[in-house]
Amino acid sequence: MMAGRKYPVGIQSFEKLREGGFLYVDKTALIYELVNTGTYYFLSRPRRFGKSLLVNTLLSYFEGKRELFHGLAIEQLETEWKQYPVFRFDFSTGKFETREMLQQAIDYKLSELEKQYGIPHDDRASNIRMTRLIKTAYDQTGRQVVILVDEYDSAMLQHIDNNELQDGVRMEMRNLFSPIKEADPWLRFVLITGITKFSQMSIFSELNNLNNISMLSKYDALCGITQDELTTQLRPDIEQLAESYGESYDQMLRELKEMYDGYHFSRARKDIYNPYSLLNAFNNQDIASYWFGTATPTFLTKIIRKYKMDLEDMSNIRCTSSTFDQPMEHVSDPIPVLYQSGYLTIKDYERFGDVFVLDFPNREVRTGFANSLYRCYANNDVRSKDKLYMAYLDFYRSDNLAAFIDELKVFFSGVTYQLFNDNERHFHALLFTLLTAFGADVQPEVATSRGRADVVLKMPSTIYVMELKYNKTAAEALAQIDEHGYADPYLNDGRRIVRVGINFGSKERNINEWITA
Repeated sequence: MMAGRKYPVGIQSFEKLREGGFLYVDKTALIYELVNTGTYYFLSRPRRFGKSLLVNTLLSYFEGKRELFHGLAIEQLETEWKQYPVFRFDFSTGKFETREMLQQAIDYKLSELEKQYGIPHDDRASNIRMTRLIKTAYDQTGRQVVILVDEYDSAMLQHIDNNELQDGVRMEMRNLFSPIKEADPWLRFVLITGITKFSQMSIFSELNNLNNISMLSKYDALCGITQDELTTQLRPDIEQLAESYGESYDQMLRELKEMYDGYHFSRARKDIYNPYSLLNAFNNQDIASYWFGTATPTFLTKIIRKYKMDLEDMSNIRCTSSTFDQPMEHVSDPIPVLYQSGYLTIKDYERFGDVFVLDFPNREVRTGFANSLYRCYANNDVRSKDKLYMAYLDFYRSDNLAAFIDELKVFFSGVTYQLFNDNERHFHALLFTLLTAFGADVQPEVATSRGRADVVLKMPSTIYVMELKYNKTAAEALAQIDEHGYADPYLNDGRRIVRVGINFGSKERNINEWITA
């Protein structure tokens, strides 16, 4: 690791980060603009994307801890550094298996605040206690109250498939924060953060004065790391990582971009890197799947199984802005949740018709999602998957397609969880998922002027154009490639082109014939 460079992996306390001399990507100019242009805000961002650090930075700012901001942009912007009473609610760490557990957590936090302001504890409803706390804090300090809420929807996302528990949790949260609008004269600033947009949870229906900045381009970079921040503030870190890999700076920058970049949170589509993965890569001097590999929510697997999703369902999804505002009471469309959770992002925007195009943000998420699908398709026979992966690596190095298909047959014969009915799409999805999970440069349904090639697989020296059939013949598949010119777009690529016809048989439930040309 670079001498003197400390990375704040797992550190969410701004005070600890600054006092410990850890790296901080300066967001304070944007924070200053936020706190001085409005009062009530809501921000949705994926998990581990810096929401907690943002909340803690605001905590230190409103507590007037000027010394922590020395050398940062806000030091030149703020002149007063007033200290305000701050109520901070953090729901990110609790495991709320019942409504009562959430009630206990809320009661504990309110009791701590009541002790702080000398208010006797009572058993009245949380909204009454909250109102009294706000007024008392204002009366005692002579200054308006700041309310910071971290991961308000944590309890609901833990139980996305339990409607009864969700309804109970929703009522508790709504009751707790219902006084905010009426308490306007005594409030200086309110920020509520979460993964899902507040309008979806119907918790803050009374708070129509909340400004949802989740998809506003001016606040794209409030969480996460921009391209400019990466190449300026973090340039030495890229150089160090490049040196450890024996690569050039430009090579490493391209690799980081492919692996961790690609998040877009507004129509402007400003590139945002995943901060958790990026800082872990610098800290460990190793490019790996950090964000997807840690604490992937169980609701992802539940959604995959419930909606029988495959990778093609997740590619080039066209939707309008209304998609993001569908109610969450009973999830009928997984796309909004997958977008806000960070598994999908905005890849394009068509102003005419207000149409968004969603897709995976980067290679880390795409391959991670493919591995999650793999666990839905098959049993947990890790050895079987390892053998298939080794066959793919040999295929990658030597173009040994025959050995790879032989191993594919072994894998298909062991599939125990049928996510789809027996048909061409089922086996097509299996093949595409496996190749994606292995990190292959593979594309499904590649459009040409005369149709769509089922699978195009690009290897170092060869491009494989594949057509898949079900209960037909491999010859028919190969003929379709030729008839529709699926290989034509790659004739000037410089790599060898191999056309592959594959047939899956319903009787064998496997590949029963394949040919190449």
